[in-house]
Amino acid sequence: MRTLLKLCYILSLLMYSSCGESTGKKVDAGQKDAVAPSVDLEKDTDAKIIVFFGNSLTAGYGLDTEEAFPAIIQRRFDSLHLKYTVVNSGLSGETTTSGKNRLDWVLNQKIDVFVLELGANDGLRGIPLGETRKNLQEIIEAVKMKNPETRIILAGMQIPPNMGKDYTTEFRSMYPELAEQNQTLLIPFLLEDVAGIPALNQADGIHPTPEGQKIVADNVWEILQQVVME
Repeated sequence: MRTLLKLCYILSLLMYSSCGESTGKKVDAGQKDAVAPSVDLEKDTDAKIIVFFGNSLTAGYGLDTEEAFPAIIQRRFDSLHLKYTVVNSGLSGETTTSGKNRLDWVLNQKIDVFVLELGANDGLRGIPLGETRKNLQEIIEAVKMKNPETRIILAGMQIPPNMGKDYTTEFRSMYPELAEQNQTLLIPFLLEDVAGIPALNQADGIHPTPEGQKIVADNVWEILQQVVME
């Protein structure tokens, strides 16, 4: 059953990549929360900073900022009285190339944990996987160079089968391979238990509803807690 649901999700992604992405960008262009501003560290100088760096899944496409999974994670920190400040640095339509190009701006602040969620838009566009892998590797290296103490978490993703079995399989395996290569933690599939379930996704069949975002937050928390609860 789960395999069937994932297939439905993948087919929705394929349809979205063919006709819906430009529309999505127009919607997001007016969202003030598309890219979160740098954190005002004066609010709590003791708080550690967690940056979620990604695309529309991180930005909370179609939702209020407080409904996106980074905000849900922030509320979890607050409820546990953990001094962490979450920065939602998600931008709809982001590819690994455009993400790499805006990275310097994001790294201007001190970051304790960096959650990297990029690559899905590359796959939808059929960008050569060597380029995507190279960009992700360079982003990881740039974060480490800025601060070797920053903990990095890589969010895994899956793509439609329209590029062929080899491309799809290599895309899926790219994330655990990069995580192992760089000794980073890995979220195996960000949309686990959400992808392909109509009730948990918006009308486009891709972007989670508020309820879906709560499950995504649980998927992230399962790995993130290994860092913040140390």
